[in-house]
Amino acid sequence: MTQLQKDRPWLIRTYAGHSTAKASNALYRANLAKGQTGLSVAFDLPTQTGYDSDHTLARGEVGKVGVPVCHLGDMRVLFDQIPLEQMNTSMTINATAPWLLALYIAVAEEQGADVSKLQGTVQNDLIKEYLSRGTYVCPPKPSLKMIADVAEYCYDNVPKWNPMNVCSYHLQEAGATPEQELAYALATAIAVLDELRPRVPAEDFPALCGRISFFVNAGIRFVTEMCKMRAFVDLWDEILQQRYGIEDPKFRRFRYGVQVNSLGLTEQQPENNVYRILIEMLAVTLSKRARARAVQLPAWNEALGLPRPWDQQWSMRMQQILAYETDLLEYGDLFDGNPVVDVKVEELKNGARAELANLESMGGAVASIEYMKSRLVESNAERLNRIERNETVVVGVNKWTEGETSPLQTEDGGIMVVDPAVEQEQIGRLNAWRSARDDASVAAALQALREAAQSGANVMAPSIAAAKAGVTTGEWAEEMRKAYGTYRGPTGVSGSVSNKTEGLEDLRAAVDAVSDRLGRRLKFLVGKPGLDGHSNGAEQIAFRARDCGMDISYEGIRLTPEEIVSAAQENSAHVIGLSILSGSHLPLVKDVMTRLTEAGLGDIPVIVGGIIPDEDAAVLRSMGVAEIYTPKNFELNAIMGDIVTLVDPKEIAAE
Repeated sequence: MTQLQKDRPWLIRTYAGHSTAKASNALYRANLAKGQTGLSVAFDLPTQTGYDSDHTLARGEVGKVGVPVCHLGDMRVLFDQIPLEQMNTSMTINATAPWLLALYIAVAEEQGADVSKLQGTVQNDLIKEYLSRGTYVCPPKPSLKMIADVAEYCYDNVPKWNPMNVCSYHLQEAGATPEQELAYALATAIAVLDELRPRVPAEDFPALCGRISFFVNAGIRFVTEMCKMRAFVDLWDEILQQRYGIEDPKFRRFRYGVQVNSLGLTEQQPENNVYRILIEMLAVTLSKRARARAVQLPAWNEALGLPRPWDQQWSMRMQQILAYETDLLEYGDLFDGNPVVDVKVEELKNGARAELANLESMGGAVASIEYMKSRLVESNAERLNRIERNETVVVGVNKWTEGETSPLQTEDGGIMVVDPAVEQEQIGRLNAWRSARDDASVAAALQALREAAQSGANVMAPSIAAAKAGVTTGEWAEEMRKAYGTYRGPTGVSGSVSNKTEGLEDLRAAVDAVSDRLGRRLKFLVGKPGLDGHSNGAEQIAFRARDCGMDISYEGIRLTPEEIVSAAQENSAHVIGLSILSGSHLPLVKDVMTRLTEAGLGDIPVIVGGIIPDEDAAVLRSMGVAEIYTPKNFELNAIMGDIVTLVDPKEIAAE
């Protein structure tokens, strides 16, 4: 067999950012020195949702899941000594994507870069935020308009930049089947292209299509996942040719980056995650025709907390060994002509086409958000049911659970912990920035931004001018909120009586009995305080509680502690469940508990779920939290049983 010319490796990235711009800059430069070939920036939740670090909603969230960037000074520090003209930077940012790109361009210009040569990506996908991640700000239609603003601006001024990364990653995290992941992502891309087509001359539209990229997920069923990627390639080519008449094959190429599945990483026996990550990476690298252009891998301990630099290095070495030590890149596609693969790819394509037709009949992706959300919640419930029933084996979780203690979990708990002092230090720098800037220039820049947004003009140029004038993230986002309004996405959890009762007969009987003793139906309030938009756990708890016959109240993400306590009072809740995955559990739970006591509701039992280290669990218990659940508590029926016991007057009297 004649070997082909060896392919270039994909871009090797590590999704990183934490604490401060200075600390993140040091991490980036260290990773680049270790052989990373592209940057992937994680922003903290206030930055993602358009709040400055000193906003009430930002409390406890600053620097936790990414780097805080409030203004041009933060962005300047973040990329200090990193020449942006030579870099390929991916920024995982959505609602505030126009603003963060404006800051990036402003810093590049300060460095003397030729902006037309900048390469990278802003994710800029709001539809998946409504469905699965929750860092949206404005309603769908104006959000779609801002996505198009970025794409139009980049086409004219930053032609090598990917202005939108259709993100199916979080769809799979929310429980999407492969067919749903294909259909919902492609429907999102169609919505964006339909919005963009009138904005550019017809002869320029094919090249603009060629700048749309994707960001996908690869799970543990790696044969199916590899076939899914081949299906993506075929379907995208088909849509661009048939729907949009794009004739040049290079503009129909499916270009994607990937982060392999974090949903399947386990808190139990976390060292096993190394093998899971490797196997998942194979799904997006083995098939040349469907190979990722950029790969970033989670670390083995991400189910426990924030990875340390060594943990991220280990994942990066995994990529380097496959790319540089093996002969994978020396050969053509290993799966072309394979009958098993061909059959599976066609099966996935047919399923996705059927679902795309269904969405089209409803009016497209934007009109179908509520439908897609409910389907994802149902699919995730089915996935969890299979694990609980041992139909899906998860090693170390529901089979072969006995094992040796991991030597990787050292005295620091095997994770990095962000210093709580970071928040006040960041606020101090923010106040200093505000004091030093020219207020008249800021006011003029905000006025120009406001006029652009209200008139329907492209917001990118005035956003760049605002960045240079010293406007902050919160100020920029507030203008967008005023112009376009805010939005609360669907929860996907109906409050209506459930008919999903199979296997729940005993629990339903227990709920009925306790409800009789309480004198009314057991009322369970599920709340997500803070800015954390990872709602999958809260949705599944609410979904199962409803199926067990409880009267549930779940209003979705981004509630303040004050709103949760008010809801508990108004609903006469018997038990409160708080879900926080961003690491801000200590300050937010403390606030809720204090407010409950002040409202005379201190006797309502509170349960908390999230990624919670043992030492934090002890602190939460000292605050009065009744039960604490982490990802290892995958048996939802056991949690339901605990809730029944917590509120049972008979059990309480026996104590």
